[in-house]
Amino acid sequence: MSDSPNGSILWHDLTVDHAQTVRDFYQQVVGWTSSPVSMGDYDDFSMNDADGKTIAGVCHARGGNANIPPQWMMYVRVADVAASISACEASGGKVVDGPRSMGSDRYCILQDPAGAVFAVYGEGENVDS
Repeated sequence: MSDSPNGSILWHDLTVDHAQTVRDFYQQVVGWTSSPVSMGDYDDFSMNDADGKTIAGVCHARGGNANIPPQWMMYVRVADVAASISACEASGGKVVDGPRSMGSDRYCILQDPAGAVFAVYGEGENVDS
């Protein structure tokens, strides 16, 4: 992801109550395959295209994902997550969840003034660093 410029869409995922059912739906409707991603006591799923390339995720609405709305979420690379949060709030948007760390990176789920939800993602911006 580090080769992607700011403003690039890095990832898409979907967080739902019944991830296995939704995984099966996309496998049947669009022909994706899946790979399990262990979350400890359950699996989320990487969704793969016909060439086996992972292109999206389907996740359970549990734990840290419990507050994420059930919609396809895009993650957009930004230079500074905190600056994006401030700009969002100043422009009539709001923070839905976060910011949170994922490894050495940081992300935050935001809502635009129209109600659409997306995430901003900053590499090397761990909240604890």
